[in-house]
Amino acid sequence: MHENTLLAFIAEQVKQLPPGVLVGPGDDCAVLEASAAVMLLTTDQLIELRHFVLAGTGPIGPTGGTASSGKARSARAGQLTLEQIARKAVARSVSDIAAMGGLPRWSLGTGALPRGMSDDHARTLTAAMHHWARHFGCPMVGGDLATIDGPMVLTVAVGGVPHARRGPVLRSGARPGDVLYVTGALGGSLASGRHASFEPRIAEAHALCTLLGLALHAMMDLSDGLGLDAHRMAKASGVTIELDSAALPIHADVPPSTSPSQDRWRAALGDGEDYELLIAIDPTHPVPALCPATNTPLTRVGRVRAAGDSNASGNRKAARAGTCTVLTPDGTLDASTMGWEHH
Repeated sequence: MHENTLLAFIAEQVKQLPPGVLVGPGDDCAVLEASAAVMLLTTDQLIELRHFVLAGTGPIGPTGGTASSGKARSARAGQLTLEQIARKAVARSVSDIAAMGGLPRWSLGTGALPRGMSDDHARTLTAAMHHWARHFGCPMVGGDLATIDGPMVLTVAVGGVPHARRGPVLRSGARPGDVLYVTGALGGSLASGRHASFEPRIAEAHALCTLLGLALHAMMDLSDGLGLDAHRMAKASGVTIELDSAALPIHADVPPSTSPSQDRWRAALGDGEDYELLIAIDPTHPVPALCPATNTPLTRVGRVRAAGDSNASGNRKAARAGTCTVLTPDGTLDASTMGWEHH
């Protein structure tokens, strides 16, 4: 792969600068015209052999991972094409903007590409990243490239603007008495391949901000599993969260249970990579069954309690701040470990 050739190819992807971008790729910095007083910024990484394995049989570089590599596979890894890798690299960061009720506006992309990666592969990857950035409303206005003796690492930063009236929705805003909802359905994202094709809930989040206003107390996206992510919301808000296993919306393709330890609700809590929204709402405000923007289902899955309150089964031991529990047919369980930690 020749860096100058690839940089020239990237410049061709943004010949026509989008509104608000005064200078795009090719200079030391992009130059943007900022109209918002408050902006949202996020970044995320996608790492080969950790988050994905490149589909195919031939190596992309001397140490690049492929579908036939003998290296240890993370449980998170799936075989993805370059197009899918590019899409997911952008979509993960866009989902963070949606989680705060914002709209994505621009992005920056960096790539540490395996030495020996072919020009065709490099062009396919970078063109796809620019395509999906435009698709999600955040054209890629700059970035950086390097070659390494190791697996591919892609990093995408996305900037956006919060909802004009509601402002940024934080995960730390959940209050005792709030009801908890999720968009869509949960579980089986990795096995089904949905983790590579999900649509970030930008329209849904924006519509909910418009509909609920300040009655929308907290929101976050579900990347690591409902159990673990709800625990993070509880911890950030200084409350305890109680989920109901019987209420969880589970994807139809999550396989039937064959034993109590494989109950389908466990997939909804712990599989992760759903990129749905977890939402805490004032209990006095009506909530529609379908999101008005897209008809995406909204399902009530639990409640927020003050630290020290008894839960539905009368258990006070689990009601300390930052706790997330799940009510199951077998009793109340700790849900905070149901998910995936990045370590």
